[in-house]
Amino acid sequence: MLTLVSFDLCPYVQRAAIALAEKGIRFERRDVDLADKPEWFKAISPLGKVPLLKVDDEVLFESAAIVEYLDETHGPKLHPRDALVRARHRGWMEFGSSILADIWTVETTSDPAAFQAKVRTLREKFVRLEGELGAGPWFAGDHFSLVDTVFAPAFRYFDVFDRYIDLGVFEGLPKVCAWRRALAVRPSIRDAVAADYEARLEAFLRRQPSLLARHLH
Repeated sequence: MLTLVSFDLCPYVQRAAIALAEKGIRFERRDVDLADKPEWFKAISPLGKVPLLKVDDEVLFESAAIVEYLDETHGPKLHPRDALVRARHRGWMEFGSSILADIWTVETTSDPAAFQAKVRTLREKFVRLEGELGAGPWFAGDHFSLVDTVFAPAFRYFDVFDRYIDLGVFEGLPKVCAWRRALAVRPSIRDAVAADYEARLEAFLRRQPSLLARHLH
């Protein structure tokens, strides 16, 4: 039995949970409070972050390492078999991580200039993605890949944002919008978070002294 050490709102944990589900791997999930980290967690997490994957007596950290390990040891393969294409996919996974960093600023900043700058950056990145996507439904066409596991948690934030504010980052981007919709209904993605995830995220956002939080009241 594998154990996924997680935090309920962490998008990087979702990547691992999606990959585990896609491969039909049984695992136990153990949540920690990152605001009050238990000693056992600090002892096994070199960076003090989640996710962690406990494999027998070993502990893997960092989501990219975890999903790569899962893909190397369990089928079906989510990474492309061609080395060049696989390397390109790794690059787009990093691109997705940069989007998560931008979203974090949008969630938490109280600086109007920083907020608007990150919204523009998000827009530019999704425009770039629009040019990269093909016929879909997934990033690599009809093959669900690890790139999809990275972007699904990023899109999920906007399900809450869109209730209160239109950031305009997806306007005129039909391929990105179609990809977002396809990801949202895939069982592995839907089930990667708790049933009340959106309520938990909204509660987190309301606690922030941020520009975004003002739109939630």
